[in-house]
Amino acid sequence: MREAWWAELLKVRRSRLPWITALAFTVAALVCGMFMFILADPARARALGLLGGKAQLSGASADWPGYLALLSQAVAVGGLGVYGVIAIWLFGREFSDHTATDLLALPTSRTAVVVAKFTVAALWALLLALLLAGLGLLIGALLALPAWSVPAATAGVGRILVAAALAALTTTPLALAASIGRGYLAAVGVLFGIIFTSQVIAALGYGAVFPWSVPGLYAGIAGAGQDPPGPLGLLLVTATAAAGAAATAAWWNRADHNR
Repeated sequence: MREAWWAELLKVRRSRLPWITALAFTVAALVCGMFMFILADPARARALGLLGGKAQLSGASADWPGYLALLSQAVAVGGLGVYGVIAIWLFGREFSDHTATDLLALPTSRTAVVVAKFTVAALWALLLALLLAGLGLLIGALLALPAWSVPAATAGVGRILVAAALAALTTTPLALAASIGRGYLAAVGVLFGIIFTSQVIAALGYGAVFPWSVPGLYAGIAGAGQDPPGPLGLLLVTATAAAGAAATAAWWNRADHNR
């Protein structure tokens, strides 16, 4: 396992994708901060050209709880796309770069290779969530948002991390799609389909039983009137993650790796 982890970390270190994903989460924090700036004083935002004269903003409050809740919604919805790209890249690149057969010829079990990739994906997701939370605290302090308290900040950061974990857990089937498709293209199509379907099912009111809609519902994307997902939704997310990881490991162990 040590060698497999080291190899995966080396690939990540030499790639530009970590910087791209970090940039995506940085932009998310800045955009959420801009929304808080606008909500704090819409007239000032209109004078600065940040808000159209007829635009209306609602559904969020310009304070610490509102800002941290907005960040958790951003990571729940956007995190599925970013974490999905990470999973697809970690597994699909071996086939796109024609290194899969070389990798499997090494004296390292195929299960160890899969576990190492999922471990790196989990660590990557955690670091991105911490980056978003840290930037959120910094931007909120610069904006001098009201209603600061240590319990509120702790609860808000915890909500961001849990939403990120839920979003990351639902991406294991994308690793299977990248493996079966032997590259990026098929898995990216699956990712787009999942994102679209999750929005439709959540709008129809069945998001609590659709694993890919659960992170957004947990973060409160549906509004204050929508109940958060119950134990069944969280169980489905866990089951989806476990099934995707197990199926990916089984495929890598049993598939005919002829290229």
